[in-house]
Amino acid sequence: MTPEPDFPEARSAQTNADTTIDLQQQVARLQALLEISRQVHATTSEAEVLHAVLRIVVLELEMSGAAFLAPAPEHPSADSPMAPMVAFGDVPESIADLPSDALPDGCRIPLSDHDDHLLTTLIVFPPSRRPLTFYELDFLQGLALQAAVALENARNFERNLQWARVQKDLEAARDIQRSLVPRDLPDLPGFSLAVRSETCYEVGGDYVDVLAHPNGEILLAVADVAGKGLASALMASSFRSAFRAMAASGIPLDVLARQANQHHWQEGEEARRRYVTAILARLDPAAATIELLNAGHNPGFILTPDGQTHQIVASGTPLGMLPGMSYSSQTLPFPPGSRLLFYTDGLTEVFHGEEEFGEDRLLREFSCCRTGNSNGMLDTLWTSLRDFAAGSPQFDDMTALAIIHLPQS
Repeated sequence: MTPEPDFPEARSAQTNADTTIDLQQQVARLQALLEISRQVHATTSEAEVLHAVLRIVVLELEMSGAAFLAPAPEHPSADSPMAPMVAFGDVPESIADLPSDALPDGCRIPLSDHDDHLLTTLIVFPPSRRPLTFYELDFLQGLALQAAVALENARNFERNLQWARVQKDLEAARDIQRSLVPRDLPDLPGFSLAVRSETCYEVGGDYVDVLAHPNGEILLAVADVAGKGLASALMASSFRSAFRAMAASGIPLDVLARQANQHHWQEGEEARRRYVTAILARLDPAAATIELLNAGHNPGFILTPDGQTHQIVASGTPLGMLPGMSYSSQTLPFPPGSRLLFYTDGLTEVFHGEEEFGEDRLLREFSCCRTGNSNGMLDTLWTSLRDFAAGSPQFDDMTALAIIHLPQS
């Protein structure tokens, strides 16, 4: 047999033609992936991302069906087979029951985030379960990379959206809580009253109140719910409502504290964990006396014009900590020139490095304050606290109540 002639020119032309076709195919794949990327990244909805990918797989590659699986649970049960999270086309009801050799190689493609945590798994079902071509495998790999990025972005967007809603709710809660701090204080001739409250977070567990009784007496309260943040703020609001209802009857302070303690205890286990320290006072302006009671709170300070300092220490446990507790009150003269300071531990627990402001320093600052009204006195104390902290962050809610029985002119 005569051998066919060798034509180098023909072989070279065929090679060039094959190379051109291969380049054209690669350009087509790149163009397809660019269009896919545009489609997949066109939404911030996780469900829409998943559906877009599945439509592309089935329609572009002419697959029978495709599905995404949720990551397997840590402790799967036998009676809960893994069903598709999202499916498109002809997909079995329970993909988890498929034997490992039911699908050709490359039909299960995991999608992971940038920290290599599994987001989901893409399952592809070729017609008649035929093997995937090189082009299909390459296409699916590129699609999976784009889908993983789009899916992670969609989940981050949803988390950010949810966090924005939480922030909005917290801002509303902060405004509500600030509105509960007494602003219109009773007009008491010869007396100066002031309150101030600053939360550590958006909302806090401090409570301060000034209640005027029809007989002319003034009930004063500063309280601190154990803990910080939203849970303590909710408990403080609940305590405020119950306390105000009990105080309206004008019962003695010891009875009021006993009833408040029992009520808070009966609110349940969560309330007991978030017990309330409180310091109460009933001012009688006409008699120039003040009745005082401390339920597990920081000591209150009273300075009298003769130079004496009285610390109002606890006579019982915090409210709601133990059932059936009793409390005792004391009554002191509060003549012109006297001053009172109630506060929460956020004032004493201001830090400069490892050094704490403390009760002794607070008492010294209070004793040395010579301003003629309560607002000025609190301004001076807050300035001292900020100067001491030297820019350190606030670690606790800060609340104070001050009264001055103005000296007679």
